[in-house]
Amino acid sequence: MKAWHYALLVFLGGCCYGILSTFVKLAYSAGFSLAEVTGGQFLFGTILIWLLVLFSRKKRISLIQASKLTVSGVPLGLTGVLYYQALETLNASLAIIFLFQFVWIGTLMEWFLYKKRPTKGKIVSIIILLIGSLLASGALLKGNVSFSVEGAVWGGLAAISFATFLSLSSSVGKDIPPVLKSAILSTGGLLVVCILFPPVFLLDIPTLTGVMRYGVILGLFGVALPPLLFSIGMPKVGPGLGTILTASELPVAVLMSFIVLHEEVRALQWIGVGIILCGIVIGNSKVKHRVQASGD
Repeated sequence: MKAWHYALLVFLGGCCYGILSTFVKLAYSAGFSLAEVTGGQFLFGTILIWLLVLFSRKKRISLIQASKLTVSGVPLGLTGVLYYQALETLNASLAIIFLFQFVWIGTLMEWFLYKKRPTKGKIVSIIILLIGSLLASGALLKGNVSFSVEGAVWGGLAAISFATFLSLSSSVGKDIPPVLKSAILSTGGLLVVCILFPPVFLLDIPTLTGVMRYGVILGLFGVALPPLLFSIGMPKVGPGLGTILTASELPVAVLMSFIVLHEEVRALQWIGVGIILCGIVIGNSKVKHRVQASGD
């Protein structure tokens, strides 16, 4: 694969996450609870990726490797749960700002864990992304934005959890086929969600069949595809640049809410979307050098 292919895969992984908020809103409006929506998402997403494993190249892995990957999938499940807790006490526009802090947290992790100091270009890119997120979220357009320390803590933890998952995607199980790696990561996310939200909805057939139409879409774009795309691209681009590319989540979320939910998107928000895309381009300007340096 060419250098930009790996960056594109990570970018698309971020886009997948941007699709989720729209269908979560639709599921909630249909009367389903957080436990049912989250449980359905991880259940059907994990099933989908394991079905793909059946038709992919097989490779035996050790129990230790499987255990490491399962644990590495825990942040995948925690991110959604923590973000929901933030939404309990924060406006959605403010909560997304806290979640978006994963952009610089991921770069900081790369610096401390892998001794890769961020370049001036990457720092500029991060600043641009944060400014763009503030505009695109619509937080500046809302006159009554509720704030709580508790919500800020949950939002910050969600950002740390997401950045951790992105970092682990680039470093754990590099020699394991991406499809199998993604399936095990998703299983780890499913386990932690089942522990926090016991899947009692499985015992109610009408609820199970009703949540399935949302769970399949959420599972595909929130559980199955992102780990697969990150498993291929992240080891090549690294967690620092990877978090910048994953910032594509917010522009897609704004676009989906406009197209599917017919929500009003102000001009300032579109400007924010454009700024985020510019920040991604700036951060991605030296991706070819980074991929070659990783040993491609």
